Parts: sequence; C-alpha cells; structure tokens
Amino acid sequence: MSPIGYLLNLILNIVLLIVIADVIMSWLVAFNVVNRANEGVRKLQNFTHSVTEPLLRPIRQVVPPFGGLDITPIILLFAIRLLQIWVIIPLFY
Repeated sequence: MSPIGYLLNLILNIVLLIVIADVIMSWLVAFNVVNRANEGVRKLQNFTHSVTEPLLRPIRQVVPPFGGLDITPIILLFAIRLLQIWVIIPLFY
C-alpha cells in the first residue's frame, strides 16, 4: 500500500473509533453510568462530539430520527467502511 493510502485508511479507522466512542459515551451518560459533572467525562464527550458532529449533521438533515433512535452514526460507520473497501483499498494497492 502506498503511504497516502495507508494514511487515508488510518485516518478513516481513527474516525470509526471516535464515532463508536461517541455513541458509547452518549449511552453511558443517558443511563447515568457516568456523570457529565466529572471534568474528564465532559472533556472526552466534548472531544468526540466535536469530531463527529460535522460528519453527522448532513446525514441528520436527510435522515429523521427512527422511532426516537438516532441511526445516523450507523449510517456514517457504514459509509466510512464502504469508502475504505471500494475506494481506498483498490486505489492504493
């Protein structure tokens, strides 16, 4: 794999992990497992939210909440994975 392909794939993998972390953090806060009054929790959630929100906002404008559930992170994860499989890997191998 070329260095550019490796870097793009690495960035997309990091974004995947941050999206998953944001979803898990939102669940932990919603079910009162962790408290947003804790400074470390608040900083982590603010970081994950600031990274994922610009990516999720355009999807949220198109896809409404599904029965009270926000499925936009699932759509984003699926889109990133498709980008990796169909564009990054064939282009740079």
